[in-house]
Amino acid sequence: MPAPGKNHKVLGRLSLPERTFVADALRTETVGGVLLLAAAIAALIWANTPIRESYESVREFHVGPAALGLDLSIEHWAADGLLAVFFFVAGIELKRELVAGDLRDPRAAALPVVAALCGMAVPALVYTLVNVTGGGSLDGWAVPTATDIAFALAVLAVIGTSLPSALRAFLLTLAVVDDLFAILIIAVFFTEDLNFAALGGAVVGLVVFWLLLRGGVRGWYVYVPLALVIWGLMYNSGIHATVAGVAMGLMLRCTTHKDEGEQRSPGERIEHLVRPLSAGLAVPLFALFSAGVAVSGGALGDVFTRPETLGVVLGLVVGKAVGIFGGTWLTARFTRASLSDDLAWPDVFAVSSLAGIGFTVSLLIGELAFAGDKALTDEVKAAVLLGSLIAAVLSCVLLKIRNAKYRRLWEDEERDEDLDGIPDIYEQDNPAYHLRMAEIHERKAAEHRRLAEVTGGASEENDGPA
Repeated sequence: MPAPGKNHKVLGRLSLPERTFVADALRTETVGGVLLLAAAIAALIWANTPIRESYESVREFHVGPAALGLDLSIEHWAADGLLAVFFFVAGIELKRELVAGDLRDPRAAALPVVAALCGMAVPALVYTLVNVTGGGSLDGWAVPTATDIAFALAVLAVIGTSLPSALRAFLLTLAVVDDLFAILIIAVFFTEDLNFAALGGAVVGLVVFWLLLRGGVRGWYVYVPLALVIWGLMYNSGIHATVAGVAMGLMLRCTTHKDEGEQRSPGERIEHLVRPLSAGLAVPLFALFSAGVAVSGGALGDVFTRPETLGVVLGLVVGKAVGIFGGTWLTARFTRASLSDDLAWPDVFAVSSLAGIGFTVSLLIGELAFAGDKALTDEVKAAVLLGSLIAAVLSCVLLKIRNAKYRRLWEDEERDEDLDGIPDIYEQDNPAYHLRMAEIHERKAAEHRRLAEVTGGASEENDGPA
């Protein structure tokens, strides 16, 4: 039975400030997704042409201070170093959602949290079932659990779908929660040997970072060197270094002090500065040095015959869509929540299918899960690429089918007949808005009458004798 409480709509219209924030965030993520797509294509071309040996040489080239335990390959720097920037931004996004966004309200937070959890549990279950019945390795159960928001939004940009802001916000919030659980999976399940001295140093560094923030200390020259020290200690501790990025992102203040005249919180300002670095440089470079796997007709065919790779493909394509859709439906079924009147369940399934585009974090987890087997790692990467491609094509077909409806909803959201910069849908309960609209309609009616009189006079002249 539904839980007692007040009815509320899920995936309903966002508030105007939240809608503005989501639009800005998605705009940057979309550009980053296009760059990510370009980098992945470049990697595949580079790794499947006669110059593929140069790709391996660059990827395996080592650089860094060995005395500090940081003599790493370029591929390793991209996965452990550059992705820390990506997860730093994800940490800020999560903090903002917790204190100022949808996750602040437990009722609103229930939907993306349950959907994200189901969207991770079902792909893991699908992978496990395939490998238990097929006699494969269970080490890769976490590979199909991640969603790549940048790549998903790049697909939206390419097909030009006019999704309503609520569905876009759902996808963004879902991905933020997904990133949090992905980093927890990495920290808990892919940490083998712990160096407690380095871990203790990283914790001390994080405490200092937090105290400096609380003390109002400013200056990139203070925080950037400290962040690098924390990252290096976290890497040497045995815990994946990207955890340091999430931890520092979560420490930033993401609420404004109105009494001090703040327009944006420190977290929003820093995110605005760092997001282009993450979306435009860090993630594309990671893709460039991780997505380059040998692809041939036989190799692609083998993806569907080996249980590890088949489990990844089915987990991304089937598990993600079914899990997220099912989690959303369960939330609406067993709580007082109900779907927005403007949307139907096929709309939710179409967006859920986008989450099957795993890519960035799935590639990272694939490297960690099968670190001792280079051949299997490459096959799993190929499965991630193929699964993401199938999910992208499927979502494109579903979204195109629903696109006419989306466009009507989007046009209703964007309509601004009184030209005051605020969409009319947000002013419908304001008496001043109705007064302005009445004046506008009266002016339009007067203009139509004037044009009719002019047209009628011209017709009478034309009807006279030649």
